[in-house]
Amino acid sequence: MPSLYLVRHASPDWNRKDIPYHLPPGPPLTEQGLAEAHALGQFLRLANVQQLWTSPLERCQHTAEIAAGITGASMQVDQQLREWQPQESKEALRDRTLPVVDKAWQWLAQQNGAGGTIALVTHGGPIMTLLSALGIDDRTMESLRIYDHRNPVPPAGVWELNRQSLGGSWEMRLVFTPEAIVA
Repeated sequence: MPSLYLVRHASPDWNRKDIPYHLPPGPPLTEQGLAEAHALGQFLRLANVQQLWTSPLERCQHTAEIAAGITGASMQVDQQLREWQPQESKEALRDRTLPVVDKAWQWLAQQNGAGGTIALVTHGGPIMTLLSALGIDDRTMESLRIYDHRNPVPPAGVWELNRQSLGGSWEMRLVFTPEAIVA
């Protein structure tokens, strides 16, 4: 069975205080972010990603557009992958994003490996919440929060998710980090 990938958007302009970070469009990618998105696209091409499901925020969509241009993957916006909202609880975030993982995994199971794989392009908060919901305990999660803004994945980083069956436990590992890229 192919893998499912959780992808964090590439580096946005965190200095833009005139644009709300959690609402569309959100801040755009920086030059560093553009370089990260290109490297991500190369990784996803080698991983045979054929579909990119993305958050509606510009930093995710632009990351996905660049990757889709390299991979030839189709791209669709999924509102459920949007940024963690200020008044949203961790449980509500989990309940919003987990069905997207389930839907993607069911699609992959139906394809039986014939349709490539799927990458979900989202944000650090949703990725952290999904990893916890899928089986990473709190202590391990705390040790993984080493990237900017205490995320468990760097900008344009990728977590790979696998399981043997629809109801089986998840195997998860960080498989791509573009840390060496300098724009």
